[in-house]
Amino acid sequence: MKIPIVLAITVVGSLGIWYLLPRGLPDPDPVYLIGSLPPQTALTPTPRSRFTPTTRKGYYNIDVVDDFTLPATKTITFCGAGRNLHVAQDRTKLFRRGFSAVDQSRMVPNVEIWKDGFPAKGWKSPLDIRQRSWIVYRNYFTDSFGLNWAINSDMGNETVYKAPAPKPGARINRNTLYQASSELSGGCIAFGDCPPGGMKSTYGFIFLDIENETYTVKDRQEQANLYTFMVKTIKDNSIPQTEVGSIDPVAHNSFGYSRAEDYTDTIRWLYNMPAKHTATSRQRGMTDDILGKSFVDLADFQMPGTYFLYPEFDYSFPHTGNGDRHWLAAVLGEQEVNRRLSPKKRLAWQWVFNTQGDFPKSAKAEHPAPPAVAEGTAIFYWFTGAYGALFWDDHNELTPDQPSPTDPALQGLGNDRVYACYEHYIHGLWRLFKHHGDLFNGKENYLNEATECSYDGGKTWYKYNANQIKTRDFPFVRAIVNGNQVLIAATKAYAQPQQYNQVMFRYIQNGYSFYTTINLKGDEIYLGRATMSRVK
Repeated sequence: MKIPIVLAITVVGSLGIWYLLPRGLPDPDPVYLIGSLPPQTALTPTPRSRFTPTTRKGYYNIDVVDDFTLPATKTITFCGAGRNLHVAQDRTKLFRRGFSAVDQSRMVPNVEIWKDGFPAKGWKSPLDIRQRSWIVYRNYFTDSFGLNWAINSDMGNETVYKAPAPKPGARINRNTLYQASSELSGGCIAFGDCPPGGMKSTYGFIFLDIENETYTVKDRQEQANLYTFMVKTIKDNSIPQTEVGSIDPVAHNSFGYSRAEDYTDTIRWLYNMPAKHTATSRQRGMTDDILGKSFVDLADFQMPGTYFLYPEFDYSFPHTGNGDRHWLAAVLGEQEVNRRLSPKKRLAWQWVFNTQGDFPKSAKAEHPAPPAVAEGTAIFYWFTGAYGALFWDDHNELTPDQPSPTDPALQGLGNDRVYACYEHYIHGLWRLFKHHGDLFNGKENYLNEATECSYDGGKTWYKYNANQIKTRDFPFVRAIVNGNQVLIAATKAYAQPQQYNQVMFRYIQNGYSFYTTINLKGDEIYLGRATMSRVK
């Protein structure tokens, strides 16, 4: 335990006199205010779009907001459901509703991506490179190349990295990781823009979803070698603009819990384990050019994030215990921990239905995120300094107003769902980026856990991480500062509709002394902005 220190600091002028007294609570230290508060500046609340959420099954209205685009510094790939609901009327609508890229499985065949053999001569996709994404699932490696390592990591020591060049007339051995990774270069054919001299992938983003990394990997070195070799081979066969990342490994995975112990965790072994030869790796074609390199050295971004389980959507569940599930603590905590462990850009998978699990009502992905959770995910996530997101769903095309399936196992899935959660998610993106996109110009400062708040009217001030806010059942506040502009998101998670809460925020840095009070109703997502004045 640290010894408490008493400091007295006198500040001349309207700021009054401040004292930092001995700590009365665990870290972080509270700062006690003696005397009256300095003048406050009111925030300008961000507008909300007025819309009635849909109640139709298998449908959502993408026009609950008007046109807006994502800042050039951010990226969101659409791999959700129901693009077919609006694409026939306006193919570009998706890119004017906050999404900047689309997965190849959601592209318009023979318009955005050619799927019937080779494209017609002179044909070229209208999609820009950064609008193209490809999620490469494990079945790509298993079904086409017989690489069962993609399912079972313990088969790593049997996996061929690269086969020797075939003798004249002999067939190429396609059952190798090199062949699977290098053949992704053929993606340029589907866009009609292969570079001169050979094929290179012209996707803007390639997301790997193999998920064979477990805590029981028998041969960790082989696993590290294979992931490193795979990423390097993909990048060697892509244009320089292609960014490559994987759902796993990440520096840390909280699995949706946001516990206190997450903040003292260390980097998971596969993330940065350097490649080196094993007893048989040379014979199986591992090349020397990856020696000493790791997955994180070669990947362009990491993908920490979490899917929700049903408890996060149920307001009657306990949410404030260290081990309790909490939607916002999970969204923020995952990013806070990984931001501390690694400077690599972060791009999370997001899904606004529950994933499957052992909790009650979690057997099927049938429950949509409540309005505040869907909207709040689309806002608070970006306050962590994340680079991008991948908006995913287990369903693709939607057919509205279908009768419920007779099979109970299929009820509540796909067309049987109500997709109003998509409307709330898009609304959150609209509130943030339509009105404040200018702040995301690369010069912004994300305060994260350094966001300083008072929960007792300005008597004491704290800088809390997501777990500390959760376990104290305080309102969540996060802020972005860019020059003299401050943007603040706040909410009291799981509050009842007529419940009111108040929290204060201050920013005393870089010549500014800014104070404001935020009034919260229920669990609505507050978003407000102000211009700060420098201390004279």
